[in-house]
Amino acid sequence: MAADLEIRDRVLEYAREEFLSKGFSKVTLDEIASNLGISKKTLYKFYPSKEELLRASLHAAMRSAGWDLERITSSDKPFAEKLAEAMFTMGKYISQFRREGLVDIQRCAPSIWKELDKYRQEQIVSKLVTMIVQARRENIFRAEVNEQVLIRMLISSIQGVINPEVLAQCSFSAQEAAQSIFKVLFEGALTDEARKEFHVFDKPTALA
Repeated sequence: MAADLEIRDRVLEYAREEFLSKGFSKVTLDEIASNLGISKKTLYKFYPSKEELLRASLHAAMRSAGWDLERITSSDKPFAEKLAEAMFTMGKYISQFRREGLVDIQRCAPSIWKELDKYRQEQIVSKLVTMIVQARRENIFRAEVNEQVLIRMLISSIQGVINPEVLAQCSFSAQEAAQSIFKVLFEGALTDEARKEFHVFDKPTALA
């Protein structure tokens, strides 16, 4: 059982890297099995189709991101520190998504892309919204900032920028887009004092 779990985890991690860097259409199950040094029979035992492997590998990444964000949002750390940690956590996960891979997944596996986008909205964005609501309760936003407007701006920015159509036409990466959205929206909303605190943690080394 432990050996099976180890093989499955290796398959998911490797397949995700291949799908997101090369594209769904350019990767085969035979290649994945060969490069991992396992038999095709073993691979097909876990994932009988390439679509099922793609779905499982992407869902595993999104679940992991959701767990990390849940840990951050439920912690007792100052909001500015949680915000910076959430920004870098999202950047870490989103950096796995290459422009070419996303475009190919949406084109060749549209139903799986819709599942991924739905999960992103229901699990990832919802946790960021929780942070915004908390910030308002703690008076960390400037008085004139409407948190409901900020929430809609965040959701619209993620949907409108971090998607294959936009990324295919632009030179920035998904990670660069996510971090820019965070910094522009939240820095503009924070009070002067909260912004100073945010800048203290606005570096990966500060959160190490």
